[in-house]
Amino acid sequence: MTDPWTLAVTYQAQRDHPADRYLPVSRLLLDRVAAGFPPGLAMEVRSAAGTAYAAAGGFATLAGPWAGGAETSIPAEPNSLFDLASLTKVVATLPLVLLLHQRRQWSIDDPISRWLPAAPSSSVTISDCLLHAAGLVPFRQYYRTSSDPAEIKRAVIAELASATVGPVSYSDVGFMLLGWAVETCVGESLAQLFAREIAGPLGMTSTGYLPAAQRQHIAATEADGDRRAGSGLVWGEVHDGNAFALGGVSGHAGLFGTAADLGRFAAALLERDHHPVLSADTIALMTSRRAGAGAEARVLGWRVRPDQWGSWPAGTIWHTGFTGTSLLVAPALDAAVVLLTNAVHPVRRPAETAQFRAEVHQAVRTALDTRAESPN
Repeated sequence: MTDPWTLAVTYQAQRDHPADRYLPVSRLLLDRVAAGFPPGLAMEVRSAAGTAYAAAGGFATLAGPWAGGAETSIPAEPNSLFDLASLTKVVATLPLVLLLHQRRQWSIDDPISRWLPAAPSSSVTISDCLLHAAGLVPFRQYYRTSSDPAEIKRAVIAELASATVGPVSYSDVGFMLLGWAVETCVGESLAQLFAREIAGPLGMTSTGYLPAAQRQHIAATEADGDRRAGSGLVWGEVHDGNAFALGGVSGHAGLFGTAADLGRFAAALLERDHHPVLSADTIALMTSRRAGAGAEARVLGWRVRPDQWGSWPAGTIWHTGFTGTSLLVAPALDAAVVLLTNAVHPVRRPAETAQFRAEVHQAVRTALDTRAESPN
């Protein structure tokens, strides 16, 4: 068994990103994996110029008594694949929605029902769904009440009949609808579109739906949780029950990726004038449409106030995933933070996950604050 109390770290000194300022971040990560939570992690701090800091440690999969588990614990590596969970919303679905708007194949002000065959009449727009202001139920266990993907799709689309645009209320259902709407508009699967239109141009060579990698390269998630009708360790398949029941591909969850790939995705957003997929005007649209206030304030797809994670400047956008993943982009600091963990493995620990995320982002923020003190 590999010693868990090690951390694979890469520093790359850059202008305004002196490498030695990230030493406290490494110490924090070492302390936490040595204490056993999270089981495993991979992270990056990026600037537009490249990776300033990268780390990986702990275990991607723990040996244990659960059905389908590993015989020995498997270390987390820099290239380990993690279930990105709800980061799928902003890494896959959101950029595809915006790209179709940019190409004038649709407008984000279209009623989403226009792009969903047999949908009930509804005034809910694509933009409303992106802002989580569509008045849709946050989540239902469709995988328990529906017999197949077609029945799930009908049940989710039927939710539009009672949807009324209003306050922000985070909803998986809205992004499930968005995923199907994208497929209808283009006539291709979400997985194919993401691979060609987003992952390819951004150089995200390891990120996608339905991972083909061997399981030892994929971080395991939950054992005997409530996201499956059966029991056993979820490993190599999407953790989210609805995405799993839909065949592993959905607008709200299903994507697997590496820290380096997510770093490339985030770094592109730091240079909006040179983004390989989205125009500067489209990115400006993404960050200017707003809904909600205070902690619930949102722009298209993203949250905008990571108050528990330190003092990040205006213009910062961020999102989290249930499995223990997160992505933060702070253009004002020329910085992005990718944090991938399997925090629900073998059991979910939401309070500890929230605390760990806060500690890591606070430590990175402090490192960025002190960069001006170091000579370049």
